[in-house]
Amino acid sequence: MKKTRILLADDHALLRAGIRALLEKQDDLEIVGEAADGQEAMNKVAELRPDVIIMDIAMPGMGGTEATKHIKSQHPDIHILALTVLEDDRYFFEIIQAGASGFIVKGALPDELLLAVRAVAAGNVYLYPTVAKHLVGEYLSEASRDGAAVAADGLTDRQQQILQLISQGRTAKEIGELLAISANTVERHRQNLMAKLNLHNRADLVKYAIRKGLVDAD
Repeated sequence: MKKTRILLADDHALLRAGIRALLEKQDDLEIVGEAADGQEAMNKVAELRPDVIIMDIAMPGMGGTEATKHIKSQHPDIHILALTVLEDDRYFFEIIQAGASGFIVKGALPDELLLAVRAVAAGNVYLYPTVAKHLVGEYLSEASRDGAAVAADGLTDRQQQILQLISQGRTAKEIGELLAISANTVERHRQNLMAKLNLHNRADLVKYAIRKGLVDAD
């Protein structure tokens, strides 16, 4: 079995040790290196070539958001899972905009961290449930107050349906099975969505879906 190679970036050695102990028990995951700040993470990427970086947002010196921007610009194939102590909207949008594929808080359960790592490693998006629910609730409330339509930008019903499923972290194969279409057709819809909305990746689609209230708050 090919293992997912993980670089762990966090300035707290004790937390890194705890995450390492958890991940090293998994047959499909391995820690290939550690970093105490964003600059060190950047320096180690070219040498270690990780598949996933677990990136603390708040680190001394170069923080996780800036490091994520630099790493994704040079290595777009590397998936980044943002790690933070605070469930804060501002941190969420900044790190997703920087290119992260997932967002999880340090108070998450071990199984939730494993789920998040595997989701981003597979090219999917992971949003910590309480953060996602809060964000969706805020946007739906705002849309309701303004009397704005939830759907937008001329998307067809099928495009909205696929966008909702993508934002839930489902793969093209899973979406195809749910809608009785091929995975290739799903991928064409995804490409058309990005072109139509002038978005560039799966994370952008998820952010759009949240902003437009196309994700179920429950």
